[in-house]
Amino acid sequence: MDVRVLLKHTWTDPVNCLNSGCHGAVCNRLPTLIKNDNMDTIKIMGTTNIARTDDLPEKQVVYQRTLKSAVKCDGVGLHSGEPVHLTLKPAAAGTGIVFVRTDVDVDKSVIPARWDLVVDTRLCTVIANDHGVRVGTIEHLMAALAGCGLDNVVVEVSAPEVPVMDGSSGPFVFLIECAGVVEQDQPRRIIKILKPIRVVDGDAQATLEPDTNFTLDVQVHFEGTAVSRQALQVGMKNGSFCKELARARTFGFLDEVEALQAAGLGKGGSLDNAIVIDGLTIMNKDGLRFDDEFVRHKMLDAVGDLFLAGGAILGKFAGKRSGHALNNALLRALFADDDAWKYDELRGDAVKTAIDGGIFADQQVMTAAV
Repeated sequence: MDVRVLLKHTWTDPVNCLNSGCHGAVCNRLPTLIKNDNMDTIKIMGTTNIARTDDLPEKQVVYQRTLKSAVKCDGVGLHSGEPVHLTLKPAAAGTGIVFVRTDVDVDKSVIPARWDLVVDTRLCTVIANDHGVRVGTIEHLMAALAGCGLDNVVVEVSAPEVPVMDGSSGPFVFLIECAGVVEQDQPRRIIKILKPIRVVDGDAQATLEPDTNFTLDVQVHFEGTAVSRQALQVGMKNGSFCKELARARTFGFLDEVEALQAAGLGKGGSLDNAIVIDGLTIMNKDGLRFDDEFVRHKMLDAVGDLFLAGGAILGKFAGKRSGHALNNALLRALFADDDAWKYDELRGDAVKTAIDGGIFADQQVMTAAV
């Protein structure tokens, strides 16, 4: 079945929702069929697989997950302002997250989503392969894949950056829900933190330490601005990413935005895909989606950046004034110490800590990439 719909994502009007992550509660995540000049095109290949998870039998092991079907969207690049076509495809167990640039030679197009392939963290997270082929602004999509408990996905992108969409992970979560999720025949391999690892850069610091769940504790400080000081702690289970973080948008300061655009960057940025701050003023006419949306977005970024570890992390992340550069430095420090981590599987009671985005997975085995 090929369902093609033209959607504009609106994330402000609550509606009654039967998405598994909402369990019938009031939800802000459903799109609304409307028409305006900033419309994004989303093509959904296959049927949706959003279902309630009530009364499901308890599992004794967490298996890898991939998409049930392919899903496509069109948007613009945040920095280039150029159109970008994105396709998310199912992938075989053990594949991981792999980006494929469809606008370059096939033999140079593959870029695995890995911490050691990060080449730039100044404005966003950028990865590149040995041929110098890059893809940037990956963090919001990576966060959605991590937060929805996906292990194996091929991401085809027609440009050097992922489309910015509305500046959050919300549209990517919606795409995943439309595509559906399927369990695979191999256990999920997690990265268990065995001892504290810490990196510091001036007043900024980031830490990973042992914990029984993947939890995050993040602080942001922008004194004299509308951001001020914000702090938040969230445990990544029971659909908490989709509920607490996915809708939080990226933000920037007016003087920085003007400087970027003067330098030929940020051409795709607008009040439709970012919160813009001018001193104590929020310039977006509809205001914020959360009172503490800024720290929630920083936490979202951390989820995406840490997923470049190559799998879900079992441990606690703490970040104070941290960003993409420090997040990547933390992973580099972690993997430089063989005593600080190990590969593991979630079995028995630990199954309850698995990240699934509240999205029910079909009990069928994917043995080959689509």
